[in-house]
Amino acid sequence: MTYYALVPAAGSGSRMGALATQTLTPSTPKQYLPLAGQPMIWHALATLCATPAIANVFVVLAPDDTLWPAVDMAALPKLRVLRCGGDTRAQSVANGLRAMAAELGDIDDDWILVHDAARPCLTVALVEKLIAEVGEDDAGGLLAVPVADTLKRARDGGRVLETVLRENLWQAQTPQMFRHRLLLNALGIAPSVTDEASAIEALGLSPRLVAADVGNLKVTYPLDLQLAEWVLQYRERP
Repeated sequence: MTYYALVPAAGSGSRMGALATQTLTPSTPKQYLPLAGQPMIWHALATLCATPAIANVFVVLAPDDTLWPAVDMAALPKLRVLRCGGDTRAQSVANGLRAMAAELGDIDDDWILVHDAARPCLTVALVEKLIAEVGEDDAGGLLAVPVADTLKRARDGGRVLETVLRENLWQAQTPQMFRHRLLLNALGIAPSVTDEASAIEALGLSPRLVAADVGNLKVTYPLDLQLAEWVLQYRERP
């Protein structure tokens, strides 16, 4: 049984807006923005590479990506770069899965942990918890946190349509962990999903929810960079 990580990083992070620094332009993909002395993506990749159970970490880039910080990544010996990113996350993951199989051979039953490039505060402990709790569950699983806030569904015009009951609602995180062939088949059936668990659900399976914490946040808006910096500075790792 082998575990691999796959990090799709071909997107631009448009919701960050025109966020510029002294050294980066507003068009810089958010995964390359500076965070705690490194490009943001470095933190997630370093954690995955530091997880003993993971054999290799594959990062999927756009074919024309000229900003990949190769020098910063040189110290991560488990890391492999695949320049086969697609127009969507699902396409990048599917392309990455095919490229992994071309490089590694028969990995149909091996586990793939797909992680967001912009989720830098992952810890080794969370990765190991996911692997342990999913175990041999053929439906796989994902890190997630129970929803704590009251949820509102909006109508046109930005007014409340209804309050959504939060019981049994979870906020999905990553990594999301599934067997290679199962995930590739699922993405072929549901190519428009925004996370891998949704594709698995389209097969009629129910992935396992593994409780994480809010510190494993995704950097989506400019303020999230400050929150991530604080988490990286003050939380105990792994």
